[in-house]
Amino acid sequence: MGPRKKSNKFHALVGSSGEDLVQRLSEPKDYINELSHEVLCHIFRYLPMKDIMCMECLSRKLREAVTLYLRVVKVVDLCAGHWWEYMPSGFTDSSFLLLLKKMPDLEQLYGLHPRYLERRRIRGFEAFSIPGVLEALQACPNLLGVETSHLELVEAIWNYMPQVHILGKFRNRNGAFPIPAENKLTVPINAKIQTLHLVGVNVPEIPCVSMLRHLYLKWVRLTKPQPFKDFLCVSLRTFVMRNCAGPTNSLKYVPLITGLASARNLEQLELVRVPFLGGLIQHVVEDSWRSGGFRNLHTIAFGACKNALEVDLGYLIITAARRLHELRIQPSLTKDGVFSALKMAELEFPQFETLHLGYVDEFLLQCKMSHSELVKYGLADVIENPGIITDIGIKVVNEVFTNIKYLLIYNCPHLHNPHHWITDQSRWSRLVDLTLVRCHAIKLESFSQFVELLPSLEFICLDQMFREPPKGCARVGLSAGTGIGVSSALVSNQNSNNDNEDHHHHNEPNMPPPPINNINNQRRRQQQQHDAPAEVNGVEEEDEEDEDEVKMFCISPCETQPITNRCVSSPGKGKTPLRRGNSVAISMAVADQPKTHAAENSCEKSCQVTSEQIKADMKAATESSRRSSGKGTTTEAVEAAARPGASGTSEDTPASRTGVRTMTGSLVRVGPAGATSGHAGGCRSVVMDATHGTAPDRAASGREGAERPSVPLSSGPASVDRVEPRGGAVKNDPRRPGPQTAQGKRQPSSAASSGSQQENFVPRRPLTRSCTRTSSVPLVSETARPRMAVRRKRMADKSTSTSDPVTEDDHVQILSLKSKNLVGITLTNCGITDLVLKDCPKMMFIHATRCRVLKHLRVESAPIVNRFDYAQCKKLDMEQVLDQILRMPPERNRIIYMRPMHQVGDLWSLEILTGPYPYHIAIVHEFSNPPNIRNKVRIRSWMDTIANISQELIKYEFFPEATRTEEDVKKFPRYPWGRDIYTLEGLVDGAPYSMITDFPWLRTLRAADPNGYSRYDFEDDESTTIYAPRRKGQLSADICMETIGEEISERRQSKRGVFQRVVVLFLHHCDTPGEPVDDDYI
Repeated sequence: MGPRKKSNKFHALVGSSGEDLVQRLSEPKDYINELSHEVLCHIFRYLPMKDIMCMECLSRKLREAVTLYLRVVKVVDLCAGHWWEYMPSGFTDSSFLLLLKKMPDLEQLYGLHPRYLERRRIRGFEAFSIPGVLEALQACPNLLGVETSHLELVEAIWNYMPQVHILGKFRNRNGAFPIPAENKLTVPINAKIQTLHLVGVNVPEIPCVSMLRHLYLKWVRLTKPQPFKDFLCVSLRTFVMRNCAGPTNSLKYVPLITGLASARNLEQLELVRVPFLGGLIQHVVEDSWRSGGFRNLHTIAFGACKNALEVDLGYLIITAARRLHELRIQPSLTKDGVFSALKMAELEFPQFETLHLGYVDEFLLQCKMSHSELVKYGLADVIENPGIITDIGIKVVNEVFTNIKYLLIYNCPHLHNPHHWITDQSRWSRLVDLTLVRCHAIKLESFSQFVELLPSLEFICLDQMFREPPKGCARVGLSAGTGIGVSSALVSNQNSNNDNEDHHHHNEPNMPPPPINNINNQRRRQQQQHDAPAEVNGVEEEDEEDEDEVKMFCISPCETQPITNRCVSSPGKGKTPLRRGNSVAISMAVADQPKTHAAENSCEKSCQVTSEQIKADMKAATESSRRSSGKGTTTEAVEAAARPGASGTSEDTPASRTGVRTMTGSLVRVGPAGATSGHAGGCRSVVMDATHGTAPDRAASGREGAERPSVPLSSGPASVDRVEPRGGAVKNDPRRPGPQTAQGKRQPSSAASSGSQQENFVPRRPLTRSCTRTSSVPLVSETARPRMAVRRKRMADKSTSTSDPVTEDDHVQILSLKSKNLVGITLTNCGITDLVLKDCPKMMFIHATRCRVLKHLRVESAPIVNRFDYAQCKKLDMEQVLDQILRMPPERNRIIYMRPMHQVGDLWSLEILTGPYPYHIAIVHEFSNPPNIRNKVRIRSWMDTIANISQELIKYEFFPEATRTEEDVKKFPRYPWGRDIYTLEGLVDGAPYSMITDFPWLRTLRAADPNGYSRYDFEDDESTTIYAPRRKGQLSADICMETIGEEISERRQSKRGVFQRVVVLFLHHCDTPGEPVDDDYI
């Protein structure tokens, strides 16, 4: 402003005669042109090359300075340090040659990453081609090195300019799988390169490259039959080979391993799907360790190496013990014996920190191709099964690696009790980070105890853990959800990362149960299909396959015994029987014999009940009932079998002790006692028809009616109409209140009393379809309406082991956390229903993603937890979770991020503002889809500033502090409930948002003009986010208080206090239709 005032005075003196001089003096002074060429060249060193070239056309002096700078520059970066970007577009062969001719002293050229290069020059057309780039590079006589990522260009440099080094890390950018045929690279022996990262490339061989330090091969096809015969890289420090299509003969990898042993400075060795010869590494280590082979390794990773043996891994670990930092072990080597052997070696691992058990490469987890397709594209033929390490092996892990900090365990189904991992010799005293993935058999209570006993634990990550039992297990008697069955122990690791998503999608427990009349109508329609082929889950059964499945899954040591004595329940264990033979009465009698205990224990452990077995049993029951329908057995015999005791002492039988209720047709259902005991890990099953016995037994069924109940099934309308519901099917249900004696025993009901209730019979819990298919008791007469074979819609997933459409509450699983150092927990695809923070003084965040049955949060003591992320948790009780968080003492500002999968109205949001919560509250509704996290991230940066202003005023300016108790809530029963509520709305990247809040100061700060501290290097302003403090220069509470002085005065005069803390509830509505949206940020 000084020069302008001077010129005004001069203009008044000289009048109109000096107008030209005055105009020249009034122009802003050009300070840049006053600088010397040397100073300008020094400034150019800090500017991107693109900006330097643009200055040539600004003025003559700047053009001279640019020319001088290019003449002396030795290092140029065409990407301005951003190696992942492409160089500026628009270059042609002639323009690029002209540029490099201006730089005669150029030694190092970085950022030569052209988006596209022609393979050869095109006559009559100005293009950017490989020959043109080579000509330009050859115009620089002092050129030492070039950084590039172009496969054909780097091969041309090796061929025509072999003296030029390849700078930095060579990473090709067009890698893919399946490997593109056009991606080819031949590495010469004299290649001057230190780091070579190849992804999705066809390479003939890996030769002897003396300068190579880091070699990374991913999806590389080695085309020569002996690709490693000349492999020798003595300077190698890193060797990573993942999922490459190499030779299938294991002997051809011998030169590779011996060549790696010659690299004395090798620090990182990762082999994934490399079928080297088993025992080879052991022998190479024995030959080379004295001369330093593998002695300097700090990272060892084996994944899906088909022939790898325990001795190969063990010898590497022992040799590298002094410097070993990280160890990743494939599932086939994740076993107790490896660590027991290491313990016997009595070694110390002073620098060891990270252990990954059951390591499976990320590509194999995320790839959607089948195993046969991977083999077709050249990968090694190997299928990984889960690791077989047990609690004993994990206990030894810490005895071997005493300093371990980071532990990750993937898919180890034989781990059960983590609190047993801690002993006097294994205290896990330095464990900081614990990650468990797909370890389905780990018990929740034991895990909670384990966390409490870890003194240094800070982070927990649980993925696909504590799965909820499939719906219907309590009815059909399966030991599902215990982690013992097929789901965890027999399934391969491939394509298994989403096995808990949308689990039992069609049988949602949060849906209201249908009216009983509708259920009965549905049962009537189902009962009319007795003559049609039997169906389970709405699909016709396949006889041979189902029988084969039963044989496969039910082979046991008890196979040679008579079928009457197989798998009888043990009263002491509270398990329901897996199978029963002959009749209910016979199996009950057998269960009382102590001689069968050994057989039943072994059978219960060996038999695994599957949905196929259940279908086969139900089919067999239906067919046998039809065969026995002509025997003439009376309903009185059925009633006698259904009532084991006539004196009312049925509680003494094994069936009553285990909670089994008996129905006609010898179908036994599991009652509450069996349902609760089964979750502990027993084998619970459906007890099916009596005709599993021998042929003589079936022949004698007519004579032994009391022992062999048989009822006509679908033999005709008349016979069906005469069948009545038995008392055993109705009155003996342990869930129905019945007449009791003085001792509390239930009285047996008579046939007459049960028969009189036929017309009004409505079960307390609707019968399952599997029950109605095998039971001889129809819910309605078959003559009531014509018989129609209608294919029913499936009401449940096949994995639920039942076709029962009845809703069922989720199995309650509570994760209790008590840890003095725990900072945060991340839950993904977990089956817990409740999260309890008992005593976590340092807990700061909770992240839960795709936890299907997570509903509640209980905070007993976690004073500083301040970040809550709940994304795609379908059944989350949002009101309960928010109430728990907002009732915490206001010691921290808190942000709650939720992605509900159902509609959330504004009225529900406003109810939060009415509660007794001592915070300023902001409720943000974000509607971007796909989700944009800009607002969420930015809010975290300025919500603390709003709270800091209030704290400064209360502590140092004696500003009134607001209170919010139940009494305060009663004083303001109407809107705005004692708060200064307002709404902000806008668009972020085209998606609307709205913010309902009572934040003080925010409106004034948003409306203020930028001050002297404003930063324009920040891309956001009010058009792209809710509030951009850096663009305004509002960088701290002190600076902001200068802007809001007037609002502070108004609030002080009106005696409106402020809270010291704020809470932001961020609701992202992209998942509200009920279908989760894929998001890389969660």
